[in-house]
Amino acid sequence: MANMLRPIEEPYPEAVADILARYPQENGYILKIFGVFANSVRFLAKGMPNLLDKDSPLSLRTREIVILRVTASRNCEYEWGVHVAIFSKHAGLSEGQIADTRNEVLTSADWTETDRVVISAIDQLLASGQMDRPILTQFRAEFSPEEQLEICALAGAYQTVSFVANIAQIDGEPFGAKFPDQSSA
Repeated sequence: MANMLRPIEEPYPEAVADILARYPQENGYILKIFGVFANSVRFLAKGMPNLLDKDSPLSLRTREIVILRVTASRNCEYEWGVHVAIFSKHAGLSEGQIADTRNEVLTSADWTETDRVVISAIDQLLASGQMDRPILTQFRAEFSPEEQLEICALAGAYQTVSFVANIAQIDGEPFGAKFPDQSSA
């Protein structure tokens, strides 16, 4: 299986090591997904813009809702679990809201109107690449043009991450969350 997409392991080629040094890590630990990206220096350097920086026009909450909804809809437990484990509490998401990111119909009463607009917008973009007029009108009212672009870029980027993680079939990170049981939902 020479063509199987898998994380590359250390020792990394110099070009890969230089780029990975700029990626987020904890005590030298690099997420498995970044190791998968490293199969292509071009992809590692250019294919995944870092949309999680402090300069984002979006709140952490909105960014995480977009990421969790996209990764859940693409059935990417790996990336969904990383974001639940690392960011969901900081983003102020309740356990019910986290579980809801996997539900077709939202059940948590904790969602704000802004949360509901971004979730509906993402759901429609993922389903058809467009938003119907009522959602588009709400989306434009809630978010500035800069934020609208960021939401679209973030959704596209995390579709790519989901596709890569799913194709590579990487196991979850040791600290990553698992999808909630859908049989009781």
